[in-house]
Amino acid sequence: MPRLTADGRTVEVEEGTRLVRAIEGMGIRIGHRCGGNARCTTCRVVFQAGEPSTMTRAEYAKLRERDLLGQVRLACQIVCEHDMEVRVGLTVDSEGWPDAGPEPAAAVAPEPSWFTPDELGREAADPERA
Repeated sequence: MPRLTADGRTVEVEEGTRLVRAIEGMGIRIGHRCGGNARCTTCRVVFQAGEPSTMTRAEYAKLRERDLLGQVRLACQIVCEHDMEVRVGLTVDSEGWPDAGPEPAAAVAPEPSWFTPDELGREAADPERA
């Protein structure tokens, strides 16, 4: 099973678990104000180790739109398939929210396909490639 370290806590998580749900399962109240659909960026994390080399089209688009590409990743768009170490960006406590947001589904949404950031960058530069 993959090992996840978030904000200094380490646990083993079931392979295939969405990162946002794994972090919540550790007792860290990470934001997911859009319900884990890559629309809000409140589930942002910074990788210290084990960053996946691919991302979903939805994650790429949202990070690019918010000028966060290359700075953070969206935990709602990442699946735990190997050991990872992250620092959580926004939490209920740090932001003063009444709750984290709607519960993210077990599966990544919207329907995911994973690409390298370079592939997505070329696609964004030439929309006819999509």
